[in-house]
Amino acid sequence: MGAAMGFLAFLVIGGLTGALALFFYPGPRAVKPSLLRYLVAIFIGFAAAYACSLMGQTTGFFQAGQMLEWLSAVLAACIAGILYAILSK
Repeated sequence: MGAAMGFLAFLVIGGLTGALALFFYPGPRAVKPSLLRYLVAIFIGFAAAYACSLMGQTTGFFQAGQMLEWLSAVLAACIAGILYAILSK
């Protein structure tokens, strides 16, 4: 997978996972989250997915394009989105 395709894939997968983690985070909310909070969650999800992929490839845990890379990227983006939802209250 090329660098541009990997960037776009992590932007879509990580961003979507981060935004969904913010949206589905349980608990009472006084108001609906603003657009800025969703954009920050998308960026945090992308950054976590991309960083997880780079760390896994650097340590030799997996190679680019393997299913384990995508699973760990989604898991990292989800955890980062949940942490953002918890810490931003």
